Amino acid sequence: MTEELRRWRLVLGGGDADGTGTDLEGLDARRDATLEALYRAGGSSASRNGGLGASSPRVARWLGDIRTYFPTSVVQVMQRDAIERLGLHRLLLEPEMLDAIQPDVHLLGTLLALRSSIPTASRDAERAVIRKVTDDLERRLATKTASAVTGALHRSARQRRPRLHDIDWNRTIAANLRRYQPEYRTVIPEVLVGYGRKTSQVQRDLILAIDQSGSMASSVVYASVFGSVLASVRALRTRLVVFDTEVVDLTDDLADPVEVLFGVQLGGGTDINRAVAYCEQHVRTPRDTILLLITDLHEGGDTEEMLRRLAGLHLAGVRVIVLLALSDDGAPSFDHDSSAALAEVGIPVFACTPDQFPDVMAAAIDGRPVMPPSA
Repeated sequence: MTEELRRWRLVLGGGDADGTGTDLEGLDARRDATLEALYRAGGSSASRNGGLGASSPRVARWLGDIRTYFPTSVVQVMQRDAIERLGLHRLLLEPEMLDAIQPDVHLLGTLLALRSSIPTASRDAERAVIRKVTDDLERRLATKTASAVTGALHRSARQRRPRLHDIDWNRTIAANLRRYQPEYRTVIPEVLVGYGRKTSQVQRDLILAIDQSGSMASSVVYASVFGSVLASVRALRTRLVVFDTEVVDLTDDLADPVEVLFGVQLGGGTDINRAVAYCEQHVRTPRDTILLLITDLHEGGDTEEMLRRLAGLHLAGVRVIVLLALSDDGAPSFDHDSSAALAEVGIPVFACTPDQFPDVMAAAIDGRPVMPPSA
C-alpha cells in the first residue's frame, strides 16, 4: 500500500465503502477502529450510538486506546466529540471514567455543569481532575501574570509622590523639560517621578466579577486560576465574585482555585446588574480600583440600570473592563447593543485569550489605555 493510499484510507474510514479497496494493518488498524467507534459511518443517530456501546468497560477501554494512539490535542477533541455527539455524559459520572479521561479546560467545564449529578463515590476522582487542570494552568500562566502585574505596580508607583531619596532625577527632568526656566537655567518640576519600590501596602483594589452561566464555562475556569494568582500579589487587594441570578463572594477561597470552582454553579439565569451593584459596595477608592467584569452581557435583569451603573463607576474613576470571554474558544456570542453602549462611554469591551490577559491587567494597573489585544 502506498503512503498516499494509506492516508486516504485513514481519512475516509470504513471498509468496503471507502472507495480505496484496501485494508489497514497493525497500529493503523487499531487507530481506525477507535475513530470508527466515534465517527462511525451511517446516517442515523442510532447507528452512531452503537459505536461505543452501553458498556462502561468498553468506554473506559476506548478512552485508554485513544490516549495510546493519538497526541493529547487530538485526544481532547475526541473526548469532547464523544460527549457532544454520542451523549456520553456518563463518562463523567463514574470514578473509572474520570480516571481514564485526559483532563482539559473544556471537559472541566462539562464536569462542573454536571457536578450535581455526580455520585458521592466519584467526588475524589472529580477533585483530582479539577486539581490536575488547575495545576497545569497555574504552571503555564502564573509566572507571566505575576511578573506583568508586579512590573505595572512598580511603574505606577513612580507617578505618586516619591520621597526625596526615591526621586529618579533623570526621569523627573525628562518629564518636566517643558517647565525649563531660561532665566534661572533650571527646570522647575511639576511632576516628581520616583523609583518603583517594593511594598507590602495595597496599591490597587481588583474586583473580578464572573458570569457563571453555562456558556461561560471556560472563562470561569481561567478566571478562577487567574484570581488565585493575582491574590498572591500583596500590593493587590483581590476580590472574586461569581453570579447568575444570585451573587456569591468567593474571596475567602482565592488561595485555591479548586475550592473556587467547587463554589461555582454553572447554568441558570443572569442578573449582571445585581452583581455590579454588589461590587459597587466594595469600591473604596475609585481611582485605585479595577473592576473586571467577565460576561457575555446577555442580561436577564435590568439592562438599562446595568449600563447606567457601569457608566457611573467609570465616570467616578474606576477602571472598568468588560471581557466578553476569557478563553481560547474563539469569537464569543454576546449582546452587541450593550457592548456598543459601554464602548460609547469609554469602557473597553472585548474578548481575551488567557495568554493575553497579563498584558491587559498590566495596562489597567499602570494607567495605559486598555485596548483589545489584537488592536
